[in-house]
Amino acid sequence: MDGTKRSSTIVIGAGQAGLAVGRALRERGMDAEILEAAASPGESWRRRWDSLRLFTPAQYCSLPGMAFPADQGALPTKDQVADYLAAYAAGLPVTAGVTVAAVHPDVTAFTLDTSAGEFTARHVVIATGATKIPFVPDVAGQLSPAIHQLHSSDYRNPGQLPSGSVLVVGAGTSGVEIALELARERQVWLAGRAPFHIPDPVLKHAGGAYWHFINKVLTRRTPLGRKIARDFTAQGGPLISVSLADAEQAGVKRLPRLEDVDDAGRPAFADRPALDVSTVVWATGYRPDYGWIAVPPMGGLPGRGIPVDARGWPVTVRGEVPEVPGLFFVGLPFQFGLTSTLLGGVGRDAAHVAARIALRDGQRCAATTAAS
Repeated sequence: MDGTKRSSTIVIGAGQAGLAVGRALRERGMDAEILEAAASPGESWRRRWDSLRLFTPAQYCSLPGMAFPADQGALPTKDQVADYLAAYAAGLPVTAGVTVAAVHPDVTAFTLDTSAGEFTARHVVIATGATKIPFVPDVAGQLSPAIHQLHSSDYRNPGQLPSGSVLVVGAGTSGVEIALELARERQVWLAGRAPFHIPDPVLKHAGGAYWHFINKVLTRRTPLGRKIARDFTAQGGPLISVSLADAEQAGVKRLPRLEDVDDAGRPAFADRPALDVSTVVWATGYRPDYGWIAVPPMGGLPGRGIPVDARGWPVTVRGEVPEVPGLFFVGLPFQFGLTSTLLGGVGRDAAHVAARIALRDGQRCAATTAAS
């Protein structure tokens, strides 16, 4: 034996996307193994800021086959989500503590270089999530060393920051939530253009109609969904549960996008004085990284990696990469709909990908039978 571990399908990542795929494959009686880099499923949720809650009520946060254990209308905490994912993973073939360094497609299979040795599989599902690498703009390198800087992924609570005023860069949901929390104790500025805000009464009172709208209407099957999807990865999702009005009422001062610093290394904005702040929190999102998927040369051309859009996100047909047979993704932003990255929406994409894998596996078996 050469020590290589073999499987029909390997799923990379045991977050909500990877676990949903694992369950969907198991329900089809298919062999699959889920590799997770962290020590346990859900660990990435525990590392997020202390006061974080989901903006989606608990009744819309269930993965297929297991209801989220919280009262209807409750907004789950990050630790409740982590506990739920750990419980969901208990019945699935998850191997934790395994880092995948590279995926090498071949004619009939994939080879994976991992911290636990070499794996091979006929199908690979990338379910590493939409929060891979924290993005910090280049202007950060021009700020004074006296200004404390951190990305929102490293933010836990106000107590970890030095005393003094704070500039939060990025006016998406995370940026507004962090600004609101910090504004209870200090002066806060919020820089950036906010995305569209879904009014709170819609979320609070529309109930099932609201979830039906974002889950069933805002998909790539509808004209409105396709319109939103075109700019989704560039502009981010809508503001939900918090708004700029909430921030302003809390005393947060609004600013345009940060694009420059002054000679003293302070954040600078057009037509206004530079800011004297002790901390800058970069709530500027994440960028994808799929350079570890090594697409082989084709037609005499060197391998160029998987096809990606202008922002670096994989170009797929509802999660399937036609250029690399057997390679799939689950959990991409707006993979099929607005809820594709959410607990309550990812199961739909997982089921579709599992069905495509089953179809491909069935075609292979039929071809093998015919050849014999």
